[in-house]
Amino acid sequence: MKRRTVHLVFGVLSLCCAGAAVERGLRLRQTTGLNAEIARIAAAPVGNETTALPPRSARELQLAQALALSQAGHHEAALKGYAALLQSGERDPVAQQALFNLANMYLRQGMAQQAGAAPLFELGKQRLRDLLRTAPQDWDARYNLERALRLAPEEQEAFSAEQQQSVEQRRVRVPGFVAGDLP
Repeated sequence: MKRRTVHLVFGVLSLCCAGAAVERGLRLRQTTGLNAEIARIAAAPVGNETTALPPRSARELQLAQALALSQAGHHEAALKGYAALLQSGERDPVAQQALFNLANMYLRQGMAQQAGAAPLFELGKQRLRDLLRTAPQDWDARYNLERALRLAPEEQEAFSAEQQQSVEQRRVRVPGFVAGDLP
């Protein structure tokens, strides 16, 4: 009796492992097909009818195409791809990634240009702020916004003391600490 139970448990575990392996194999096959399609789209000249996505393509493929176009230096075509993903107004993970990649594209263009880069930095910062409004837990977006603010600081007039009127000030004493201003 004991031997049959052990063999039965071993058989069930073997079937589970075989099912998981088949599922992973199918996912790998699908991913390989998507990668081949992305490579074909990225290698095609911009403006050619072969760059159009087939109707069966998912939003992830559109995102990957826009990213590939951006990395290839075709910023106008990438902008159209990102705009198509953001057009619906949804803030699903694909749209959030598109917004993040669009902001990074603007920031990279701004860093590549020495003169006249301020509008690109502002567009990048605004896209990161839009992303952080919908996904405040996105630490990559926070980090990139911080870097963008260091490269292109905001105007100091917006943070002047006249505009920020304090309502009330209090002195707080904490035992064991020396009184002083915070950094």
